[in-house]
Amino acid sequence: MSKSLYREFYKFGHKKLTWFASLLLLVFMILISDYPSNRLLAMLTYDSPDAIMIILVIVGATMFSMEFQNNAILTLLYKSPRTLSVYLDKFITIFIYNLILHALAIIFTFALAATINPVSWFAVYQYHQPLIVNMFLATGVDILTTTLIISVVFLISTLINSNAVVVTAGLAVMFFGEAISSDLTRGSSALTPLAKWNPFNTTMLTHQYVNYAGYYDTTLLSNAQLATGALAYILVFFACGYLIFRKKRF
Repeated sequence: MSKSLYREFYKFGHKKLTWFASLLLLVFMILISDYPSNRLLAMLTYDSPDAIMIILVIVGATMFSMEFQNNAILTLLYKSPRTLSVYLDKFITIFIYNLILHALAIIFTFALAATINPVSWFAVYQYHQPLIVNMFLATGVDILTTTLIISVVFLISTLINSNAVVVTAGLAVMFFGEAISSDLTRGSSALTPLAKWNPFNTTMLTHQYVNYAGYYDTTLLSNAQLATGALAYILVFFACGYLIFRKKRF
């Protein structure tokens, strides 16, 4: 591990918000556990994808934008041999935090299923697979979706130095992306083949995997196509964010 990446982990691990968010995730999942449909809740790890996405938007915007505001980014750039290292280290740090949150969600799900909402993990559920396989695959799919959101947050952070604005913009993509995408795909039949590949569409990957019939009419793309689009946009947004970051005047 490089020294710069170690510094990022060290700073991130010593922020109260990093650990407080984990407790909020557990509280959110416990509250959701009162809803019916135990198997769906277990597959969705008690709706943790939405909570994790909100946490990542807030934490991701904070770790980046705040350093712009207090000029701490200048110290990082001075100590780092390459601008790319600074940007990539922050991305890797928040990505690993994303993995940790999903791992915690799985652990919490097993605990809740063993106490509050018992389920048969090996009963066949969606896609003709055991419920436990559904849960792990849904988690993997959501890691891809949340990584897309991270790339969006980083891109917005390089454009706007205000932490509050970045958080608001990130949450807007989360909550209004589906409506925006639906308007784009249904606005003109001639443009539908192109419009269905809009980035807002790919943010619905997790929801479509869990409820294919309910979301396919909106996205007009298969799960594999949404996953491919998400990967492509992650690379595009990461590259655009880095190019803006490299040219940015601090």
